[in-house]
This record gives sequence, C-alpha cells and structure tokens, in this order.
Amino acid sequence: MIWVKAFHIIFMVAWFAGLFYLPRLFVNHAMAEEEEVKARLRLMERKLYRFITPWMVLTLVFGFWLLFDYAWAAYAHMLWLHIKLVLVAALVVYHFYCGKLMRDFANERNRRSHVWYRWFNELPVLVLFASVILAVVKPF
Repeated sequence: MIWVKAFHIIFMVAWFAGLFYLPRLFVNHAMAEEEEVKARLRLMERKLYRFITPWMVLTLVFGFWLLFDYAWAAYAHMLWLHIKLVLVAALVVYHFYCGKLMRDFANERNRRSHVWYRWFNELPVLVLFASVILAVVKPF
C-alpha cells in the first residue's frame, strides 16, 4: 500500500503544479494586448491543460485505490475524510472550470479581469493546505 500512496502523492504534486500555473497564464492572457502574445498564451494553456489532465486522473485512481483498500475501513467514521473527499471533488470541478476558461480565451470570450484570475489562482492553494492538514493531522 505504501507504493500506492507514493504514486498518489507524486501524481498529486504534478497535478497541483499545473493547477498553480494555468491560472497564472490566464492572468497574463487577460492582461495581454498583442495578438502574438495571446496566441502564445493560448498554445501554452492548451498544452498545459492537456498535460495535467492525465495527472488528475492518476491522482484520482490512486487516491480511490487507497480509499477503498485502506482508508475507508479505517477512517469512514471520521469527519476529516469526508471533508477531504469534498475538497477533492471541488478540485476536480476547478480543473474542468479551468478547461472552460481556457476555451473561452481560445474563442476570444474572456470577460474577466487579470485581478479576478489572480484571486482565482489562490483557490487550489487553499485546497492543498486544507487537504494536507486533514490527511496528516486527521483533526476530527
């Protein structure tokens, strides 16, 4: 089970790296005025999103493997696990919403400011902090 946990953490780190960077690209894209810069950012956004989506899938696969083979039996009665699963679901929604935002930029339909994207970029940081604390400390 330790290997499953190790792979889960590795894939989670790769996924989060992309989730931290993709909205930063959106910040720059929302500020860009030159078409050449916008075209470069569209390409970077698309490639990054396609790169991190398999990491999300692998994170979920190994996470659910841990859940069903180990964690559920040990911790199903504890609130922290249920909260963590809600946070994971929210992060998946965040991931797919990033895909929608990427398509909006690609189709010149962005209506949000760079300031909004700066705030939007902070959401996965909060989820990461909460998830790690829940999984390690198991506060309730």
